[in-house]
Amino acid sequence: MNSLLPKHEIVLLGAGHTNSHVLRMWRMAPIAGARLSCVSNFSTATYSGMLPGTLAGLYPPERMQIDLVRLCESAGVRFIKAEVAGLDVAGRKLLFDDRPPLPFDALSIGIGSVPHPDGAALDDPARLPIKPMQTFLARLDARLSELRAAAAGAGRPLRMAIVGGGAGGMEICFCLPFHLRKFWPELAFELCLVSRQDEVPQGAPANVAALAKRELEARGVQLLVNKSVVRAAGGQLEFDDGQRQSVDLAIWATNAVGPGLLGRLGLPTDEQGFLLSRPTLQTTADAPIFVVGDSGTCRERPTPKAGVYAVRQGPILWENLQRTLRGEPLVEYRPQSGFLSLLATGDRKAILSYKGFAAHAGWCWTLKNYIDGRFMDMYQDYSPMTPPAETPTIATQMRCAGCGGKVGGTILSKALARLEIPRSEHVLLGLEQPDDAAIVQPPGGRPVVATVDFFTAFLDDPYLVGRVAALNTMSDAFAMGAAPLAAMAIATLPLGPPQAQEQLLYELLAGALREFRQAGATLVGGHTIEGPATTIGFSLLADSAGEAPRLKAGLRAGDRLVLTKPLGSGILLAAQMQARCRAAWMDALVPVLLASNERAAEIARQFDASAITDVTGFGLAGHLLEMLRASDAAAEVRLADLPLLAGVAELTTEGVESTLAPANRSVESEIENRLAGQTHAGGPLSAAYAGLFDPQTSGGLLFGVRAEQVEALIAKLREAGDIPAAIIGEVEPHEFDRPRLRVV
Repeated sequence: MNSLLPKHEIVLLGAGHTNSHVLRMWRMAPIAGARLSCVSNFSTATYSGMLPGTLAGLYPPERMQIDLVRLCESAGVRFIKAEVAGLDVAGRKLLFDDRPPLPFDALSIGIGSVPHPDGAALDDPARLPIKPMQTFLARLDARLSELRAAAAGAGRPLRMAIVGGGAGGMEICFCLPFHLRKFWPELAFELCLVSRQDEVPQGAPANVAALAKRELEARGVQLLVNKSVVRAAGGQLEFDDGQRQSVDLAIWATNAVGPGLLGRLGLPTDEQGFLLSRPTLQTTADAPIFVVGDSGTCRERPTPKAGVYAVRQGPILWENLQRTLRGEPLVEYRPQSGFLSLLATGDRKAILSYKGFAAHAGWCWTLKNYIDGRFMDMYQDYSPMTPPAETPTIATQMRCAGCGGKVGGTILSKALARLEIPRSEHVLLGLEQPDDAAIVQPPGGRPVVATVDFFTAFLDDPYLVGRVAALNTMSDAFAMGAAPLAAMAIATLPLGPPQAQEQLLYELLAGALREFRQAGATLVGGHTIEGPATTIGFSLLADSAGEAPRLKAGLRAGDRLVLTKPLGSGILLAAQMQARCRAAWMDALVPVLLASNERAAEIARQFDASAITDVTGFGLAGHLLEMLRASDAAAEVRLADLPLLAGVAELTTEGVESTLAPANRSVESEIENRLAGQTHAGGPLSAAYAGLFDPQTSGGLLFGVRAEQVEALIAKLREAGDIPAAIIGEVEPHEFDRPRLRVV
């Protein structure tokens, strides 16, 4: 049965509490005929309720993080890590600066809030906002590392201030000393809390304020109340009463305001920059757009900016998204009149407030820990859900295969019309006058390098997949020293509505064009069909500039073997299909996939590379053996020197591998493994050995270079763009009775 493209597109902008509820519900029961996409500028979401406990050392950092890469994959949701630039409200498209717009039938905006800058200079190095929370701990420790020596040199304690007397600022003030004593035990410090109101936390009942004030005073925290910061710069906080406070570091946890992006979306906002919404959570603008969590303000039913309200909005949003697609009336969100408040004090205690009752005790922390832990358990279960029996949502008349399975001409022409395809003097017949084939005249009649490559989409992000497909195809040309000229697309599109097929093809080709432009090439045509899965690739013509091409043959005894990219993309992508590839690993993988081999190939030629190839589907061992056979040579490879991508060692230990890896191991008969006892016993060498056979998507270059040149070559590669090249072995003469490849 063919997979189907969706009839409806639902997009979540941000992964706050409310939007995360939709992800969880989708994981349990996705909406038929619809696709859900989650767009975020971070690959993790941080649960604010656990940040104080993490700061105090009561949780490991990963406990407060929701891995959006794994959660979305387990739920069958498309995850797009990108910065949003704006919104086309009328056209129902989310806009980006560096990728195509994302259309939607329903959109939910939940990107939270940011601390009000008050009078602080936004670029003041002493100012440290608590948001984005994903990076708060790293930014805090980086600043402490910088300030430690300065404070010690001045012979005084480090002066720190928490600006903002709300619940968030209070918890930071309580928990920060525990972090300092654990990770910076030699650091002397002074701490003050600045609040614009008299009571702390702001708006708290008198009994809660009394408990909090007593605890702060017992810990030696200086309280500066009834003070508003009017200016912060040069290590000075200036208040509205004219007084000043010298600080080395001011952690900003002031009243919430809307992030700058909200003001660029073209939707109605309130005085604090939050988007205005109706009781149904829908924007007051006439559009199928919802505003949730801290991002929205409902004038009819205003609520404080607190996570408990965002959590309660989740079921209402889930219901209204479905009603929007069905064209039904929306239901209203009715906020609760009050809520349980629990403030962590860092010592395995918490201050509890509920309906006039207040307490500060260990049992309050136990309750908070239970509530927060239960909440996170719902979002840190990344095991894929068992898919339901597939039911077709499109008329199931017989679909032709072969040429009868081509995508409709209108879909193709519409997608191509939206692309800005560069002209080329070398194209005599291309897309301006489409024909059955394109005619390309090589400059001066020199030989033209031709190659073709395509694969099934490895991520549910067509724009990214298109970029990688273009780079993967051009890599063969770069290895041979040729400059890409013209490409023809080969694409398979799943069945679905014409507009969905058009958008998919457009995003695939737009991504590819970005890379072709960078390399000086253009798109001149192609072929598309319908099929069970999205595939994309290109045939490519490239100019050799009249120079002898660099081939796989030519390795010389004594040459050092150089690899320009780390190994393991096949293992990581296999893990991604099982929702086992962590966000940090994916964040490290994507830049490697998008790194062009063009510059590395140019530098290799400058250093008289004897033979060169790119490492792709056959894995390092397979491609190296091709070179050795063609050169009638042998080689020794040091497993300890093989660079591996982050996560590969852990996943190999768990038995994760690409489905092509067993076939790639067929060359083991040509390998003498002198570390066999260690490569099959787990650990780093086992992972490196598995990396030999791992099929690489957009892998690096492998080449031989003279021993006396290799260090200078490595240095130039790193200078030219931080290409992480590694010397992995050396070439030897081939002895007839011994394997060509020896692993040590």
